[in-house]
Amino acid sequence: MPDSAPLPNPSTAAPSALGGGGPPRIAGAAGPRPRRVALVGNPNTGKTTLFNRLCGVRSKTANFPGSTVEARVGVCTRGNRRLEIVDLPGTYALDLDLPEARLCRECLEGRMEACAPDAVLIVLDASNLRRNLQFAVAVLRTGTPGVVALNMIDVAARRGLSFDPEALAEALGCPVVPIGARSGQGVDTLISRLDHASTPTRALPAPGSATAQWCDVVVRNSVGGASAVGQASDTLTDRLDIAFTHPVLGLLVFGLVMGGLFSTIFWLAKVPMDLIEAIFAFSSDTVRGAFPAGQLADLLVDGVISGVGGVVIFLPQICLLFFLLSLLEDTGYLARAAFVMDRVLRRFGLPGQAFVPLLSSHACALPGIMAARLIPDRNERLAAILVAPFMSCSARIPVYVLLIGLLLADRPILAGVAFVGCYALGAVAAMLTALLARRTILPGRSRPMVLELPSYKLPSIRSALLGMLDRAFLFLKNAGTVILAIGVVMWWLSAYPRAVPPAEVSSWRAEAALVEGETAEALLRDAAAVERRHQQLNSYAGRIGGVFEPIFAPLGADRQLTVAILTSFLAREVFQTTMVVLVGMDDDADEGRILAGMRNATRDDGTPLFTPAAAAGLLAFYVLAMQCLPTLALVRRETGHWKWPLLQLGWMTALAWIAGVIAYRVVLWSGVT
Repeated sequence: MPDSAPLPNPSTAAPSALGGGGPPRIAGAAGPRPRRVALVGNPNTGKTTLFNRLCGVRSKTANFPGSTVEARVGVCTRGNRRLEIVDLPGTYALDLDLPEARLCRECLEGRMEACAPDAVLIVLDASNLRRNLQFAVAVLRTGTPGVVALNMIDVAARRGLSFDPEALAEALGCPVVPIGARSGQGVDTLISRLDHASTPTRALPAPGSATAQWCDVVVRNSVGGASAVGQASDTLTDRLDIAFTHPVLGLLVFGLVMGGLFSTIFWLAKVPMDLIEAIFAFSSDTVRGAFPAGQLADLLVDGVISGVGGVVIFLPQICLLFFLLSLLEDTGYLARAAFVMDRVLRRFGLPGQAFVPLLSSHACALPGIMAARLIPDRNERLAAILVAPFMSCSARIPVYVLLIGLLLADRPILAGVAFVGCYALGAVAAMLTALLARRTILPGRSRPMVLELPSYKLPSIRSALLGMLDRAFLFLKNAGTVILAIGVVMWWLSAYPRAVPPAEVSSWRAEAALVEGETAEALLRDAAAVERRHQQLNSYAGRIGGVFEPIFAPLGADRQLTVAILTSFLAREVFQTTMVVLVGMDDDADEGRILAGMRNATRDDGTPLFTPAAAAGLLAFYVLAMQCLPTLALVRRETGHWKWPLLQLGWMTALAWIAGVIAYRVVLWSGVT
């Protein structure tokens, strides 16, 4: 994933998470701390690929005390040699006023004890050596013993470049090892050189223009087959860049690539999602059979298993998304796409890097918000995080299908237009909200994006898989635990206090005992449905619905719909499940029966529950409302403060309520029936 910095993560910055304020410990590590090596470099130098090559799965994500950005720490084991590798975030310079540069600077200067290194490993891009050398000089001037990894020598060789590592080492005063992080070439030699890292043996130029004059001389003396500044032309790269960054053709290519990306995600994820759903269904049946009927079984099935399953079912989409995005980034295309989208998004106060978080949010807002870490400017990053949930995610689709089916029954063309309109409405709301935020609470001039276009190269499958696993575990840890707790709480609110079943329930069950076959099954099914509906309306959740009914009545909602709206703040897809229970239907009813049951459902006064106006009001509300508590928890984690998720919740709910009232009134006044 990108070498970029997320916002504060207090949940992992506590001393207890890092061994009482000391260095982060790696699972399985014992005894004295191994030699610690800080891994540094510019973005797009292959630093993360090298870290994955050195440490693999023996790594963890952590925040050092007092820092506001994320780093990764891993253990590299080669025979009897063990190194603790600290993968610091990528930065173009140490003296920048950015969190990632500040963390690197403080670690290398020894001001942050938890990550103070014994040696520094500087990763340079061999195909862009001149600019990378300026960064290497700044790092070596800190006095930390260093080794330089001259990475991507295979890419440089294809461009006609050759190198003299000894001349480069003589100029820098430290060992220089040519490597290919993707293939593993030279990595063992690099590890052995780290044992002998020492402070630079030569005086290096002082900061300023003298460094650039000095780097030109070093490149001319140590690089062959290139111009005086070490640059090689690449005709194919130039031709591809003309196409990928063109104002019109670039947008078309971007649309095709992203369309293929998300089509692939939904297509490939279907099978594992169905498998996960079957596993959790089997688990529910097993628990029901193993425990006697009662509150414990209900808690385990309806609270724990359903709560966890509601999150885990999206894991295949999350994994595929991060895997494919990692491959695209590795090829160098994502930088070109960000450059193209910058022209569009900059008009709304967002940078081109925001296109990945916004597109990712169409699958799920959680990975979209995590992907916002690649945005370097803090205010722009916050704006992207705040508007990402406006994008219609996959969890909204069941609600869209239900409400559009009720609103536009037997009108497939209009239903299709309404479906597209839901996505468009969310995107427009996101852009206008971003514009408003950047003009008020998150001010700042939207400057044209200055972006280095990395070289094109074959992606590393291994690095993409390791990055995917890292993000998948992070997703499960931060989202799964939250929604599990919420699921248990919501189960309790719906299950208590226990309501006495209506008299007809007992009579139907008594009648069922006297008959057989389908008649008995129908009577028992009806009795269970009525009992569920009665329990739901008389539970704490139902009583809360009665209290809040006046708030949602302007949208056309009665007490039952208010209960469904409130419970769906847990997660949007809960709306359909709640309504199935409230109208007294079976949990396993198919889509056709559900729609029919909803159309025939009535309010307490006998009027239809879902009028066209009520369906339209609810549809507009669900397009814009923030109804995903795991997302709020993740926003809290990414921003480091509760004020941002609470602001997000309040703004999106208010905007959704206003849009819902307008839609309800428009349809009501139009006389649509």
